[in-house]
Amino acid sequence: QVQLVESGGGLVQAGDSLRLSCAASGRTRSSYAMGWFRQAPGKEREFVAASDWSGTIIYYGDSVKGRFNISRDNAWMTVYLQMNSLKPEDTAVYYCAVANTHVVQTTSSQYNYWGQGTQVTVSS
Repeated sequence: QVQLVESGGGLVQAGDSLRLSCAASGRTRSSYAMGWFRQAPGKEREFVAASDWSGTIIYYGDSVKGRFNISRDNAWMTVYLQMNSLKPEDTAVYYCAVANTHVVQTTSSQYNYWGQGTQVTVSS
């Protein structure tokens, strides 16, 4: 089993920044891709960002390109999501996840371990 714990969410104003962290523990290895997804009330889960096992191949969802940055520290089995220029439409519960492969993935079905989520609320 792999446990993922997100932190760093909160209530901010439009234009502010937040940094989310996700620490992995349990039967996990640094050789897996990791990603971030989000889900707003009444909407489907949306891909935000993902990194391959090395942190060198990275994908972003169209709505966050140029504003968000994903990084990972394999020594500490932690993945980060730096969110800048936040908008009210970024309001959602943010989930980190570990994929079942070392290759970067953008679809939720390729992830088999999920955190409990952290709420991000951006006021206008």
